[in-house]
Parts: sequence; C-alpha cells; structure tokens
Amino acid sequence: MPRRKPASSKHRKAELQFKRAVKRGDIPAPPPQLKLSRGKKLSRREIVGGSAITKARRDPSFNHLQSTFLKVEPLFLAASKVIASTVLLTRPLPPEIAALSVDDVGLSTNDKFGSQLTCPKRPKWRFDMAKKEVEANEEAIYQKWLVEIDDTIGAWRASRGIPSSATQEASTTRDLPLSNKNDLLGSPTYYERNIEVWRQLWRVSEMSDIILLLLDSRCPALHFPPSLQVYFEALRQSRPLIIVLTKSDLVPPSYTAAWSAWLRDHYPSARVVKVESYCEQNPHSERKGQGQRKKFKPEMKPDDLLELVEALKAAHEELITPPERIRNNAEKLQNWKPSVRRTVEWTAINGGHAHVEIEEGQEYLTVGLVGQPNVGKSSLLNALFGTHKVKASRTPGKTKHFQTLFWTPHIRFVDCPGLVMPNLVPMELQVLGGILPISQIPSIPSCIHYALCLLPLEQILHLTHPAETEALVEDKRTWRGNRTSKLETVDRGGWTAMDVLVAYANQKGWVTAKAGRSDVNRAGNALLRFLAEGKIRWAFWPPDTPLMENIMHGHGIWLGIPIEDNGIVEEDGVSDASSESGSEEEGKSSDETSSNNDSGIEEEDVSNSTVTTGQGRFIALLLDEPPGSSEDEVSC
Repeated sequence: MPRRKPASSKHRKAELQFKRAVKRGDIPAPPPQLKLSRGKKLSRREIVGGSAITKARRDPSFNHLQSTFLKVEPLFLAASKVIASTVLLTRPLPPEIAALSVDDVGLSTNDKFGSQLTCPKRPKWRFDMAKKEVEANEEAIYQKWLVEIDDTIGAWRASRGIPSSATQEASTTRDLPLSNKNDLLGSPTYYERNIEVWRQLWRVSEMSDIILLLLDSRCPALHFPPSLQVYFEALRQSRPLIIVLTKSDLVPPSYTAAWSAWLRDHYPSARVVKVESYCEQNPHSERKGQGQRKKFKPEMKPDDLLELVEALKAAHEELITPPERIRNNAEKLQNWKPSVRRTVEWTAINGGHAHVEIEEGQEYLTVGLVGQPNVGKSSLLNALFGTHKVKASRTPGKTKHFQTLFWTPHIRFVDCPGLVMPNLVPMELQVLGGILPISQIPSIPSCIHYALCLLPLEQILHLTHPAETEALVEDKRTWRGNRTSKLETVDRGGWTAMDVLVAYANQKGWVTAKAGRSDVNRAGNALLRFLAEGKIRWAFWPPDTPLMENIMHGHGIWLGIPIEDNGIVEEDGVSDASSESGSEEEGKSSDETSSNNDSGIEEEDVSNSTVTTGQGRFIALLLDEPPGSSEDEVSC
C-alpha cells in the first residue's frame, strides 16, 4: 500500500472551503469521480470536496428518501442570538400558558392562511400508464403545490414579524420593539419538501382500509394539522380513522383524558384510544449498584390492547356495512360487496404475539400507521408483536420506506415514514414536540428561548445565575479617604436564555477546547434533547381548559416531576448521557418510551459513572486534595 502524502492544515482548509462553496451553489460541482475497482481506495488529494464514502458505494435509494427542509435565513439566526442574550424572561410564568392556544397550532378559524394549507394529492393514474408518465404527472402537481405552500407560509411569516425580503442588518434588531423580539421575528416553519417521502404516504393511504393516526399525548393538536385532515377527507374512498395517543406514560391520566375528550369533540367520526408501547422488565427486582438503569421491553398493557382491538373491530364493522343509499335499494344491496374481507379472526390475536402463516391469494384487512416523525409508529408495531420487528430511534425520521407486517393471517399493518406536515406553527414548537432532528437545527438559541417561555428550566435544573459565580471585583478607588474598601457586587437582574445556557454549561463543566468558554451549544443541544425525549416532563392542556385548580403556580407546562434520566430520578440535576452530544445517536425512540434505554434498540453506551460538575477541565487537580484543605492550598 503506498504511503499517504501528508496534507497541511492550509490545504485541508481550502478543501473544506471548496466543499462548502459547492454545497451553497456558489461554484459548480466538480465532475463525478470514476468508479472504483474492488479494493482500491481514494487518497485525500483525489477526493476534492467530497466524502471518504463515495457515492459508488452508497445505496442509490438512500438519498431519495431523506427529508428535505428549507434553510433558515441568516437575518433570523442573528436576531435570535440577540434575543437570547438581551430579552429577560418573564418570571413567574403566567398560568394561561399551560393550556395550548389554537393559534399556536394553526387551528384558529379566524386564520386566513390556515385554510389554504393542504397536503399534496396524488394525481389520477391507470394501470396501463407507463412509469415515467405517472411520475411526470406527480412531479408537475407537486411543484405547483410547493409554490402555493411557500407563498402561503411566506405571507404568514410576514404577518407575524419581519418579511422574508427584509434587508436590515442583524445589528438593527437591537432597536426593535420588545413585542417583536418576543415574536421571534417571524420564526420559520418546517415541512417535508421531498416528493419521494410524500409518495410513501400516497402508497400507504391507497393500500390501507383503516388508518391509525398516531399523536403524541403531550401535545396531540400539534401532530394533527388541518392540512392532514383535509387530505384524509379528500381520499377517493373514505377510510375509518382511529386516533392513537402515544407516550401516555409521559403524562398524568388527567391530561390524557382531557385530550381524548377534546379530540372526540372536534373529530366526532374518529375513534380515540391511548397506548403505552413499553413496560419495565422485572419491575420488582432490586437494582444494586450505582447507575443501574431500568430496562424496558416492547409490550402493550392488556387494557390498551383490548381497547385498540375493539376500535379495529368497530372500524371493520363499518366497512362491511353497506351505506344507506345501498340499503334502501334492494337490487343494489344484493349485488353490493364490501371492499374488505367480511370475516376476520380476531381470536387469532394472542396478547399481541400472533403466529402468522399466510396463505397465497387470500384477502386481508390492511391497517395503515400514519403520523409525523417521532410519534411512536415503529414502537407501536414492536409492542403489538411483543418483540423487535422494526427499528426505532430517538432521532426523528428513522423509518425511510413504508413496511408491511402481518399481525394475523387476516390483518396486515403498513408502517408509513413520518412526514412533517404543512402547518402554521413556529419551528421552535416543532423542535419541542420532537418532530425535527435536533442535530440539524441551526437556531438553538431561539429554541431555548421559546422553551424558557413555557418552562422554568433554571428552576428544574437548579441552576445558579452566572452573575453570582463571577469573581468579585475589588474596589480600588482612592478618594474614599479613611473608608474601608469594599467589593463590588454584580446585580443579577433577571434570567435570559443565554444565562440559562451558560449556567447549565458551568454546572456540567462544559467548556470549549481552545478559548475555554462555556460551551453553550452543547448545553442547548442537551436541553433540547431532554425536552424532546421526555426526560424533562411537560405537557399542554387542551385549549379552553379551566386551569385554576389543575396547574401549579409558575410551572408553565412543566408537570413538576423531577428529572428522570435513564430510570434514575435525580433531584439536583441530570447525569451525563450520550444524548447530550451534538451527534445523532441511535436508540429507543423518545416518543415511544419514558426516556429509558432498551437493550434491543440501537443506542450508544451511556456512562454510569458519577460525574462531578462545575469544575471544568481542572477537576483532576482536586481529586487528591485531602479532606479539610482549602481551595487556596491547591497548587498547579
């Protein structure tokens, strides 16, 4: 093997700049690399602006099913940093924020923009049409839909804050009124922009006889936007809809009951059930040793399984019952046939552990699982089968292609990949609900500011204000005469989002490698993951809920439950875990568990050792310090 030639840091920097310029579109992309022969590797200088894993060795269908979103404007990123550093948080939190507002999730009847949002519909097609003709029609309809949605969302953003065509510099955001700062300057909203992902929804909705719509119990209205409701109603053959509230173990039963009643009131034709997809292994066994974690397995409670099966039975009965216009005509009633098989052996379901033997050519009832990313579709399937049938992950968008599984010889499930539906909601609420992958979010300060307007994170994490930990400055003024010199104290004032990030980074001892400053990016990444994964318990009440007796003063949407990290309840903080890193990790989906690890799901190892926080990189100097010694006696 030839020796690799050393590359200078200047050359590596030039390669990185070239790669970023190609990605931005400032310069044309280089010609494609030649296909490699077996066993040959590219050197560093042969890979110009590319990755070490060449496209020739990749799965050609991988990039086609990657979710695509718009980029955030630089003006908004600069403004969000100013807001996070200067705007003081309201403390205590007002009690009315504990109930979800219909304006926050695009359900307001007075919103002229919300009625214009729809999901793309598949154009009509025939079996005798060629594949290219069908795809050309789909792409033409999709491009037209994309322009309409972009115009609608652009007008909505302009009505909330600065228009997208604004040319002010970021420095001018300091002079904006306070109300505009609290409005986050027209925060963007994300939705799926890849037609290949939408095609998965089209195929699942066409195949399904019954649709299971999965919603997160912490904020169900966020996961059922009006655009998805319009899509279901526009299907050429209406399907019975069953709303499944997942993650019910993350919220108290009163929240689940209130949301179930609200959903039945707003969607009377749908059936509403709740499920828990995981149960603890050996709950009565004693956990010995420090850092021992609870282990969970995919399994549904018998009551939840019975409730879901009864809803499926009622939906099937609705499908095999002729409509009223057919029942009133004897001739049509005699020739009428249901679109699904008439008989289904429900007794074949044995607690979710069904042994399936499929006979060729037989009919079956198809049930489609639809929902936004990270709501628990894959975990629900694993719980129904009682074992790990499909992969689940904490990162939204783990499922890339629809997959079919037979529950019984007569019942087939179709799992659809999660899609971010068009809705008039800010990006920060989508991050809080776990819809978007946190590692790809460019504006962490705005997300933390939004979360702090709903939860008292400084109280939950027992943080100390950075101003209180700063070194006191000695008063060296000489005109005081015989007065004794005093130490100047820093007036703390109030909390800002950046203060919370700095305080949590100091508590954990996270500092940047070169400058030694508080690593606020890592702190923000960790806090957002705690919120999305349910380690910090939160939930909204349904709109218009009387809250005088149901909420705790100043807690906002926080449930008042101590932080639970990997099954260990800690009163004074959160232990370090792999999810606090900035990279994506595979593990049990946060939407499907109570922030607990499962040995059957991919996940990085989590350290069980106790971490001393607040000392930073110099903690090693204090390890050998004898008891009773003062801080001044430590020398280095």
